[in-house]
Amino acid sequence: MDSTPLSIEVVLVNDGSRDNTAELMHQLALTDNRYHCVFLARNYGHQIALSAGLSKARGTEGVMVIDGDLQDPPELLFDFYEKYKQGYDVVYAIRQKRKENVLKKAAYRLFYRLLKSISYIDIPLDSGDFCFMSRRVVDVMNAMPEESRYIRGMRSWIGFEQIGVPYERAERAAGDSKYSFRKLLQLAYNGIFNFSEFPIKLIKRVGYASVGISFLYLVYSVYRKLIYDDVPQGFTATIFIIIFFSGIQLFFMGIMGEYLLRIFFQVKGRPLFIVKNEILDGKLVNK
Repeated sequence: MDSTPLSIEVVLVNDGSRDNTAELMHQLALTDNRYHCVFLARNYGHQIALSAGLSKARGTEGVMVIDGDLQDPPELLFDFYEKYKQGYDVVYAIRQKRKENVLKKAAYRLFYRLLKSISYIDIPLDSGDFCFMSRRVVDVMNAMPEESRYIRGMRSWIGFEQIGVPYERAERAAGDSKYSFRKLLQLAYNGIFNFSEFPIKLIKRVGYASVGISFLYLVYSVYRKLIYDDVPQGFTATIFIIIFFSGIQLFFMGIMGEYLLRIFFQVKGRPLFIVKNEILDGKLVNK
């Protein structure tokens, strides 16, 4: 920020942290007007916190989204901005190398490729939330009311000219990730259920297949009865089929439940987040 003539504002969002982050943010924002601090009333989750930051950002040209752990290099802003000046509305970073353990890297890689294969929009591979968006894209993003948010999917859905910038992601310098497996799974669900028709179509396809298999089995049973005067028997096989198809029914009820749950929370019309207070232009603003 000190090395460029660009006018830069930093919006720091405290998503209900339990350490001394809030105190450090207070100290920084009250002594440097370039920092705008937003303190949420509780922990709402990563995607909602990003949405809160986007709603408060005042940049007239655009906004860069970056996580607080600084695994993503802030200096990449200048590369992003150069692409923006060339006419791109969204410049997203593409992770070439990750420093997580092998299992986690494999899970990320598998998920991104699965989502790309079933999504009805083109979500770039290995791109996270780290990006630069023009002001008009941010305005559209802020106008989107969905409660179960998946920022990188929403960003792709909006459209306009977009381009990726490859980079090597650094290791985490301090602390531990607050993204538990459960939260990562929820984020994956939001990506799949919000930007893919595959889960609901899967139910129909398996239903057709089940009807087809049942019809073939009926034909086989009639054939055995007419030709050999017997009917295929087997108590174990019958129990297996009952349990198997009962499991499929419960699985598909779970899929429909995911859609219903999202509808349920969406129609409530609650605000995405509540701001407890802000520090804006070096002054504390109580809500």
